[in-house]
Parts: sequence; C-alpha cells; structure tokens
Amino acid sequence: MDMHNIKAVYFVGAGGIGMSALIRYFLFKGKRVAGYDRTPSELTEQLIKEGAAIHYTDDIDLIPEMFRSPAHTLVIYTPAVPESHAELTWFYSMHFKVMKRAQVLGEITKSYRGLCVAGTHGKTTTSSMTAHLLKQSTMDCNAFLGGILKNYDSNLMLSEKSNLMVVEADEYDRSFHWLTPYMAVVTSADPDHLDIYGTPEAYRESFEHFTSLIRSGGCLIMKKDITLTPRMQPGTRLYTYSGTDEGDFHAENIRIGNGEIAFDFVAPDTCIKEVRLGVPVKVNIENGVAAMALAWLNGVTADEIKKGMFSFRGAKRRFDFHLKKKDIVLIDDYAHHPAEVRESILSVKELYRGKKITGIFQPHLYSRTRDFAADFAVALSLLDQLILLDIYPAREEPLPGITSRIIFDKVSIPDKTLCTKDQLINRMSDGTYEVVLMLGAGDIDRLVEPVKEVLNK
Repeated sequence: MDMHNIKAVYFVGAGGIGMSALIRYFLFKGKRVAGYDRTPSELTEQLIKEGAAIHYTDDIDLIPEMFRSPAHTLVIYTPAVPESHAELTWFYSMHFKVMKRAQVLGEITKSYRGLCVAGTHGKTTTSSMTAHLLKQSTMDCNAFLGGILKNYDSNLMLSEKSNLMVVEADEYDRSFHWLTPYMAVVTSADPDHLDIYGTPEAYRESFEHFTSLIRSGGCLIMKKDITLTPRMQPGTRLYTYSGTDEGDFHAENIRIGNGEIAFDFVAPDTCIKEVRLGVPVKVNIENGVAAMALAWLNGVTADEIKKGMFSFRGAKRRFDFHLKKKDIVLIDDYAHHPAEVRESILSVKELYRGKKITGIFQPHLYSRTRDFAADFAVALSLLDQLILLDIYPAREEPLPGITSRIIFDKVSIPDKTLCTKDQLINRMSDGTYEVVLMLGAGDIDRLVEPVKEVLNK
C-alpha cells in the first residue's frame, strides 16, 4: 500500500475506539477523512470537530465527492460492519482499495519498532501504561491504544523523535496477525470470541502464531503459567513475568489497603523499590510489571518508571473511579469476560474490605452469554448485591432462549435483581450503597452519570 498516492481515507464504522485512532492519525498526516457510523457518540462528535466528515445513515449518496476516486481513496472498515452494508458493497463494486483496520495498522507499524500487547484481558491497561511510561520519559513514543488514556484524553500518541510504537494487539478476527512486533507482551490466553474461533485450541493457536511474528533481535514477555507454547524466530528472547514473586520480571513486598497499592519491581538486572500504583487495583500489579518490563528494556530509567507508574491515571472505563468519598465509591469497568468480571470484583473486595459491594452488570453479546453463563454466575456470586441488565447485542442478532435470565438463575446470592436499562435509576433510588461497581463492554457507560447522581443524593 503506497500511502503517498492516498489523498482521502474513508471509514466504514468510524466511531469504534480503534478506528478513531486511525482517523486521528490520517488527519495528522494531512489526509482528507470522512466516514459512516451507525450512531452518534461523544467520540464521533469529537472527530467531526477535529475535521472528519461523519454521517449516520448508510447511504451511497452521502459519500462526499472527494472520496469517489478509487485511485486516491483508501477505504477502511471494521469487522463489526455487516456484509450487507450498502456503502461498503459499493466501494467493493467500484474496485476501491478496501482494507481492514488491522491491515492498515500493520502497514503503519512496519516502519516503527512495534511494542505490541496482546491477551484476552489486560491489554488496554498494559499498553496504556507502557505508552505513558515511555511518553513521560526521555524516550518518548507513538501509540495506538484501545482506550482513551485519561492522562492525554486520547487513544493516539504521535512523536516526531521516537520510532517506538505501542500497539494494543487485538485477537478478535485474528487482527493481530497483521503486526510485526519488535517486542510483544502476552498477558493471558483464556478462550474468548468462540463465535470466531470455534474452539479454545484454535484460539490459543492464534496466539502461538502471533509469537512467531516477533522480529529477530526482539523479545516476547509472557505471563508465567499461561497455556501457550510460543513459536519464536531464531534471534528472539523469551522472558516471563507475573504479579507475584515468580518470573524474570515480577513484584515483591506487595502492600494493599486503604485504597492504596505499593510493591517492589524486580527485573533480571535490577530492583526498583516502592513502586506506587496511580490506579490502585490488584490486577494492575500484574499489568504494571509487564508495562515496566517493556519500558525498562527500552531505556526508561528507574526514576522515570516510579514517577510514571504513580502519575498513570488509567484508561476511561478501565477501573474508572467516578466517586471516591469516605462513605460512597463508584467504579466503572469494561470487564466483559467471566475471568475479568471475577478479577474486577475480587480487586474491589480487597481494596474495600468489609464494605458492601453492589455490582451492576450488562452482559455483552448473546453468544458470549450462551458460552459462559455458568462462569458469569459464579463470578457475580462474589458480590453482596447484584443488579443484572439486559444483554447488549453489539454486532449480533438475538439467539432463541438466550437472555440475561440464564445467568441470573444460576447466581447464588439472595440479593439479586433483574432489570432493564430504563428501569435502573428508578430501581436504585430507594436503596443503600457503599461501593458500586458497574461492569460491561456495551453502552452501560451511558448510565454512569445518572447512577452517580442517585448516589450523590
């Protein structure tokens, strides 16, 4: 793909978090940008302000004149768009250059030293932490992230002086196979996206293939004890890491309590004492060790690492504190896989021992609900109180018999409620709460402000 001939870039599915970073990248490069998305959002409105022409009706007539020349227009689409999409079908029929988001990201990162973070859970936080550690150090970096980093209010970072590029490597639809990492992290490989992969074995095989893409001279930093057999090229190194006291990179002397977390970071050739987490959740010890390993291997100093870990504010919707008062706490988290939901709830219980924990969970996808209903129920039973919302369908059509009730009926705690999004605020207004944890990857984030208002009363 010769980027120099491209004058205009058109996005089908412009509002997704990964797509928006590419939109910002091409605007920065001086290209004309337009596109379609299904619904307006805060993000699409922001992109329009930044110079992208986005519309919300799938209509060929709405494609601007500038974007109708196959010779000068690149079309980028997201796998979440259905095959029947009229605009996308038209671009194909007119022989435009049409590429997946992942392919384009792969092309862009070829000319950089890519630091790619993959894994079922933890990849957004780990890649965001890595980017922040590098950005605030003398090393600097570029980054394509899967979440809006609160320190920079963006999911894209650009640098004139650094050839390091931090990338969140997404396994959905095998997207991460387009990347050629200089260094890679694999945080976990618990089976997910079985609608795409079919079997847990195929899912793991996909990660093993990803490890074979690491360039000679680079390395893989792999979470210790994950069931994965890496296929490294000659001339690459394998390191292990963990959030406990095992692995080439690990944490020691961990202290948790009163809403704070501190520990010592141990690397093969150093120990950094008294690292404090800016986002104090237990899982961020593990995420932090992986991010610090990448930063350390790329020349960030011990002092810069300590400073960066403490000043890291997190990504929006990744353990996001919206209220932090003595008597009431509200946290919003993107957890949408049973292992993430469990981890999230356990972290909150440890951080706020003895407090009543209320969880509001919105399941994401009919297929994931069907595949993991029993596991979700076990995780949600760790709460003191559960409010369970309807399934968010995302890209799927409903499946017969699959509703939130199949999770609800298996939850073993007595204090549980099933309700719709519209009923939630009403349902909450007469309850008493101490720590409220909102969970899910759908549009539950739109309820955060209304819930906050109820809790403030």
